[in-house]
Amino acid sequence: MKFCAVICEYNPFHNGHKYQLEEIRKRSGCDKILCVMSGNFTQRGEPAILNKYDRALHAVKNGADAVIELPVPFAVSPAEIFAAGAVHIISSIPAVKALAFGCESGDRESFLNAARATLSEDKQFKATLKEHMKDGTSYVKARTQTVLELNGDIDEALLTAPNNILGTEYCRALLQEHSAIQPLPIPRVGAGYADETPQKNFSSATALRGCLARGDKKSMKLLRGNLPACVFDDLVRAQPFPYRQAALCALIRSAPDELARCPDCSEGLENKLRTMAKSNSSYEEIIEKTVSKRYTASRLKRILMQNFLGVTRAELRAFRTDPLYCNLLAVGKKDTAEMLAALSEGPFPLLVRKSDYGALKRTALACFALDVRANDLYNALTGKHTNEYETRFL
Repeated sequence: MKFCAVICEYNPFHNGHKYQLEEIRKRSGCDKILCVMSGNFTQRGEPAILNKYDRALHAVKNGADAVIELPVPFAVSPAEIFAAGAVHIISSIPAVKALAFGCESGDRESFLNAARATLSEDKQFKATLKEHMKDGTSYVKARTQTVLELNGDIDEALLTAPNNILGTEYCRALLQEHSAIQPLPIPRVGAGYADETPQKNFSSATALRGCLARGDKKSMKLLRGNLPACVFDDLVRAQPFPYRQAALCALIRSAPDELARCPDCSEGLENKLRTMAKSNSSYEEIIEKTVSKRYTASRLKRILMQNFLGVTRAELRAFRTDPLYCNLLAVGKKDTAEMLAALSEGPFPLLVRKSDYGALKRTALACFALDVRANDLYNALTGKHTNEYETRFL
């Protein structure tokens, strides 16, 4: 049995995701589709609208065969670490033969070439990178400028368009893992990533979250047209919950050295955030007043989320390289036994029922403890209960 993996958040699952799964089925040559999905907290530094089990079921009901969780330390990290964590997990599963991802442009070889260029660490690369960072430019943007300056044959769009950036990071991670998994770029349809304007059928997740927040008749009609029925039904029942107030409380409580341990925090930013927390009354105001050329809103939100969840740089470094696990969130009813057998062939334990968690050791156990904490915190925020030790079988 051969799997094609797709790394995702599905916040929420929409028509564009369904289209992508259909294209993977046509193009990959694989028997099954395996989703590696962020849990209850996301890379943009916000909690997911719906819990991870509901979103995993949405995926399986609409084209995926199985969904495993991307551990929360990776899910709330920047693109490079987000990609590296997911690839670290899928590379441990021998049955995974391909990795599909949405893109604005480019083909397999162009993505691999761009990824190879980003891996350069020679003296010229380091000197040019340092020069580009002198004016306060972020590391990621400076690295992009450096790669383009030193590699004239690289398509700029592969390093600047949002989906392409992730695609290049996936390929970079595959190369670093020395993985035999083949990249499978699939052109995105409809609205661009983070496009806030709703469209009739293929809006971005950003636009759909905006429709849900507005809640007026027109917005809800657009929302219905962009989502599978099961997703729409769950979304209209979702209630807002006070994450931002909780994150602000965690920031006020934390000492500077605790904030400094967050993976995205550097250059004394912990002191600025603590100062801002004392002199500003809201989460939104702190973000707005701290944003700069070097520190994007997404990065600042991730720092506050990493602090809220207790994700540290030192632990994350070990999680990127040490053996972990495959936490199964949902699986389809067709060929279930065969899929479970194939997903169990690798060195990382497949977690399906509570008894499986006894196989976790050291680093894996520490990582899973963070997943449990994240689930408990999400339950507390939403007032609902989901059991961390449970797989949903369709």
